[in-house]
Amino acid sequence: MLLGLLLVAAIILAPGVTDAWWLELLRYLPYPGWLAAGLLAAVLTLRLGWAWRAAAAGGLLLVIWPIMGLQLQGGDAGGGRLRVMTYNVKSYHATDDGDYARIAWEVVQHDPDILVMQDAGMINQNKRSTNDSVRSMLRDRQIYHFGQYIVASRLPLRGCTPGDISYRGKAHTYVRCTVQVRGREVDLITAHLLSPREGLNATRHDKLEGLDDWRQNFGDRLSQARKLVQDILTTPAAAATAATKADAAPTKPRPLILAGDLNAPESSPVIQTLLDAGLRDAHSAAGKGFGYTHGHSLRLGFSFLRIDHILVSNDLGVADCFVGGKEGSEHRPVIADLWLDRH
Repeated sequence: MLLGLLLVAAIILAPGVTDAWWLELLRYLPYPGWLAAGLLAAVLTLRLGWAWRAAAAGGLLLVIWPIMGLQLQGGDAGGGRLRVMTYNVKSYHATDDGDYARIAWEVVQHDPDILVMQDAGMINQNKRSTNDSVRSMLRDRQIYHFGQYIVASRLPLRGCTPGDISYRGKAHTYVRCTVQVRGREVDLITAHLLSPREGLNATRHDKLEGLDDWRQNFGDRLSQARKLVQDILTTPAAAATAATKADAAPTKPRPLILAGDLNAPESSPVIQTLLDAGLRDAHSAAGKGFGYTHGHSLRLGFSFLRIDHILVSNDLGVADCFVGGKEGSEHRPVIADLWLDRH
């Protein structure tokens, strides 16, 4: 029975199988629960025949690989290395503590060419001027700050502007910039989609009565992803391509990087909507391990969700992708080494 449960879970949680709102709840379960089921099945088959033991081993692989999301990727070959880092810094916590040193240490350690931060609204001009830790992590960078977002780049930025991902009349934004990288223009988007926290809490505390809140929460996040896709498909370069006359040379769309706290695992329809627009997940392209970014600040005390992502267009290569430490924020940062020219 346990082995059948794990097989069914691996199938229904696979990307693209269904976008049912109730199934989305399973994607936020702490994965050690699935692992415990796999280990229990292995223990129960120890005294049975080899076929049962082999099936139990297969069940464990189902848990570790498709359900928990283990990746053992080698990455792409390419040229023109570019390091990008996304970090939900929860700056209001740092402000309460009066200490940005742990956030700054994380940034300085990885030293990205392009840094995008979410929940960074408290890192205002005054903090950037007077706080030594903030100055150390943002020095020698061009800064664009809007609302909760900061884009900090050693490479020239232009055309930075907020975009709209509002839902049901509730204002919500993202930020878009163009980055000049070795004579080429790259589109950069950072977004922070709606948190699942309220929907999950309603379901946990109110049981069946809270399911409507979860369904609405999931629908809002999916709506935001679809709005992002609409904007991705109507970038200035893409629009120029669409408007090109038949007798004129087509305009090639610019490479695109979308990085941020998207509040959904990769198998979720939320992320799959973005991947279907021609993006790919950097961790799935070049990561090793599970890449979990969130959960260590919760009661369990360890990360078990991969909800922060760096997505790139197919013309960009991914040499490596990994997560940073847990000390600075409720979210671990995600760092990707990209190739401007993918071979």
